Amino acid sequence: MPIGTGLAFALKYRESDRVCLTYFGDGAANQGQVHEAYNMAALWKLPVVYVIENNQYAMGTAVKRATAETEFHRHGDSYGIPGIACDGMDVLAVRDAALEAVSYVRAGNGPMIVEMKTYRYRGHSMSDPAKYRTKEEVQGIRQSHDPIDQMKRRLMENHGVDEAEFKVVDKDVRAIVAEAAEFAQASPEPDPAALTTDIMAEG
Repeated sequence: MPIGTGLAFALKYRESDRVCLTYFGDGAANQGQVHEAYNMAALWKLPVVYVIENNQYAMGTAVKRATAETEFHRHGDSYGIPGIACDGMDVLAVRDAALEAVSYVRAGNGPMIVEMKTYRYRGHSMSDPAKYRTKEEVQGIRQSHDPIDQMKRRLMENHGVDEAEFKVVDKDVRAIVAEAAEFAQASPEPDPAALTTDIMAEG
């Protein structure tokens, strides 16, 4: 958040027409630095879209147990920052919300918040068994609201794409992923000196 806000400040300082999109989750949305960034961005009308990925559980605590205002797109109200919410599991809804927000910000109106209501099927990390949710809850979302399945149904119903075409795409994607994974595993470890590349400069 602070870094994204700083980048937006740099864009405005350089009189660029670009917009910074900065992403964070529902857990981070409660941190003090987030509200400091909101205040600064609103005060200086910075060209930044704050995208909150609300997957409803943060690290492992349900939103309703950790947040007084669970509608995250309203968190900017006291700063005069408008916000919208969209179905983060719907590709087209996400596109529409993004276009609306970027258009608003690029017009010089200052920041905007986009809350993407989404869901994650697995734990927050490898060490998270996700026992704070039932298997039935996760499976229910996967069966009824999976973003890939939703798009697949739309393509089949509205554009005549058949199952055979999807199988070709799936096979191609699996091959690309397998090749990338093999490349990463077979590649040598980077030189430790690369840690400071493009980060530090001699004073």
